[in-house]
Amino acid sequence: MASEKSPALPVKNAGGRRRQNRDRLEADILEQAVRAFAESGYEGASIATIAERAGLSKQNLMYYFPSKQLLYQRVLDDVLDDWLARMESLANEHDEPRDVLRAYIGAKLRFSREQPWASRVYALEVINGAPLYGAQIRDRVVPLLRKDIAVFEAWIAAGRIAPVNATHLMFAIWAMTQSYADFSAQMALVLERKQLTRKDYEDAEILLTHMVQAAIALPAAAPRT
Repeated sequence: MASEKSPALPVKNAGGRRRQNRDRLEADILEQAVRAFAESGYEGASIATIAERAGLSKQNLMYYFPSKQLLYQRVLDDVLDDWLARMESLANEHDEPRDVLRAYIGAKLRFSREQPWASRVYALEVINGAPLYGAQIRDRVVPLLRKDIAVFEAWIAAGRIAPVNATHLMFAIWAMTQSYADFSAQMALVLERKQLTRKDYEDAEILLTHMVQAAIALPAAAPRT
């Protein structure tokens, strides 16, 4: 009688466990890297420090990311993926402008609240002139910004919002929402608390939404005499 072959399932399970372990270690590295780059910038952060925080040897970390620049670029790739996904909320010109902008501002503030270290890494890179990530920003952010500007222009042409400089309005929204990540420590200090609360972000969303909606509001029709 021919001998039965061993089932392949345990091998597959072993491979799955290895992938899970690799994914977990990679996630740990990226979690520590984003904080290190946010705290110290690209030049100040070190692979050795990131490895130590992740509970790995430097050699082990470099098996996953062979250089600091590759690790930094992966961090920024992940940040930009998340940020751009949230920006998609402005993409539909057929929705109500006030609702679209409320959702967009809310998404940007949630990013600042949920991913403050990621937001700061991106801000530091841009403030320094984007020496290591400028091409990616131009290739990915600029086309989406132009798409968003086209949405504003369609709204203006249809008489749905007041004429505004859409580019600078977007810059203003970015700056206002980004501040709640980059300057959250200063805000918390002024408010005499350890950190900003969920309610602080909710209050900010209400105020910023009101400001932006006021900027695009059509003038009230003159009363008939």
